[in-house]
Amino acid sequence: MLISNKAIGTLLCTPHVLRLANGDPFRLFSVLNRPPPKYEGHIPFTLTERSVLAMGSAITSLFYPRRGDLIATLGETTATPYFIYRLRAAMLSSPTGRRILRDRPRITSQTMSMEHLRNLPENSVGRTYASWLDREGVSPDTRDLVKYIDDEECAYVMQRYRESHDFYHALTGLPVMVEGEVALKAFEFANTLLPMTGLSLFAMLRLKPAERSRFWHTYLPWALTNGLRSKEIINVYWEEQLDRDINGLRTELGIEKPPDLREIRRALREQRKAAKEKRERVGGLAGD
Repeated sequence: MLISNKAIGTLLCTPHVLRLANGDPFRLFSVLNRPPPKYEGHIPFTLTERSVLAMGSAITSLFYPRRGDLIATLGETTATPYFIYRLRAAMLSSPTGRRILRDRPRITSQTMSMEHLRNLPENSVGRTYASWLDREGVSPDTRDLVKYIDDEECAYVMQRYRESHDFYHALTGLPVMVEGEVALKAFEFANTLLPMTGLSLFAMLRLKPAERSRFWHTYLPWALTNGLRSKEIINVYWEEQLDRDINGLRTELGIEKPPDLREIRRALREQRKAAKEKRERVGGLAGD
């Protein structure tokens, strides 16, 4: 059957719209044709844009490891399409995780009274958390809002992980210095499988030789052993654990507290200071 030139021209010029099964129009996702955001602050990205942003944030964060925005971007752009869904599935498989997803609590200075936490019993979860924040000079309000994860519920899962990070510090006693952060990221990687936590281990290249040796021989074995054997820490409803003894929570989760990194570094500094003073005294006596 022959088709006239007029019919072909009409076919090419007519704006035929493909539709999805639910009747919504199908539109090709491109830089010039972005879908609307799925939640407040959401920024939809193409796969190419997401990949470029992931590589850029990964490389830059190696040189500026204290840039929380770069770490946050790396976490979001590498969490999809699989890893953040796995973490959500872990929450859905737990009664407590399902309650967290339903209630969607936030961890900020507005939702948690630091003054109240400081007055809790000495070894309670809340007191330990507040003391860690005070000692390290950290605020719970410094966590960026998620914006690059497309699924709205998965975006909350990432936000919950992000805001719970300081509780992980308090639970393990690891400080915010690079050496402590690398150790905690290794623990998180073994427990959550989020790629950003694994990629953050490249920051150990910035460690001094003694620190790197300590990581390989002490903190990495601790992180992998405890991260793999412990329960999914994303399912801890921290707001309900504040009055609880922290050692009891560690036991329930299957987490053994690592050696006190600040105490180790302090003892080494004192040893170096004592050795220096001894050399100076010996040198002074030789000069006499």
